[in-house]
Amino acid sequence: MSTSIANHEAAAVAHPDVIQYCEYKLLLGAEHFTRTQQFHKFWKITRRVAKSLGIEIAKRGKEMETHLREVIFFDTPKFRLYNNGFILRRRTFYKQGLPQPEHELTLKFRHADFDEAAAVDVRPLLPCINVVKFKQEILLPYDKLAGSRIIYSHGCELDTPNTIMTQSFETICQVFPALQRTGAKAKTALSVVNGVAIEEILVNLGELDFGGKLTAKATLAIWRNRMTQEHFIGEYSYQIKFPSPDMFRGKPRELADQFYLEMQKEAAEWIQPGTTKTAMIYRMGKTPVANRE
Repeated sequence: MSTSIANHEAAAVAHPDVIQYCEYKLLLGAEHFTRTQQFHKFWKITRRVAKSLGIEIAKRGKEMETHLREVIFFDTPKFRLYNNGFILRRRTFYKQGLPQPEHELTLKFRHADFDEAAAVDVRPLLPCINVVKFKQEILLPYDKLAGSRIIYSHGCELDTPNTIMTQSFETICQVFPALQRTGAKAKTALSVVNGVAIEEILVNLGELDFGGKLTAKATLAIWRNRMTQEHFIGEYSYQIKFPSPDMFRGKPRELADQFYLEMQKEAAEWIQPGTTKTAMIYRMGKTPVANRE
């Protein structure tokens, strides 16, 4: 890896938010997950790789528990948000087939440079319950199918029944002032990116135990077009949460890294080249995309 959490320990102290999450992501071809048996087949691969490395998998809740969510991205017509490193996303959760009244609205700023990501204050201006998450994300390299690279995600999540706030840039800036740095005009309308509403099937695959009381919730997500049911992309990910960056080092970090590399070998035929799920949705249309996550 080109960098690590430990390398940025000193820099993190200077910022109000320190990294408390490390999430490993592997993009997968969605065509591999059109039948239930295929989910179980991939689950067997993860168990086999974990066993070979001495990593225990704990079952939490129902095995292969599945959740349904709708995901929508909002941006200006020229993608001023995304091209400046921001992602504005709304998730709607479903329970027993019915949409829940509260939406999860998330603003993220992602950048390959730690200091750039840490310096952006993603907190909302309005007084509301919110959760700030500063993550180190481990992704596949741009130009090959083996190895890893790092980007940093500084995000804020809040629950809201109010969807009007996503209708104009001026309105959303009243919620998230950080967006003003994109330079978009106040009256610019926001719309659904490329008109795509995403249906996300999220499957829980248990927890990976890397030792040192550090575990990672592993999930498999499949994105498809909610209107046409066209399959877009899949992603296998596992996320570790820790009290401070220096807690995630030594043997647990080595195991987490090694598991990521071994999964690339064992599941090579399942992996799809690319950068992120979000990048794929943005590049579906004709609007130029300058952001290369």
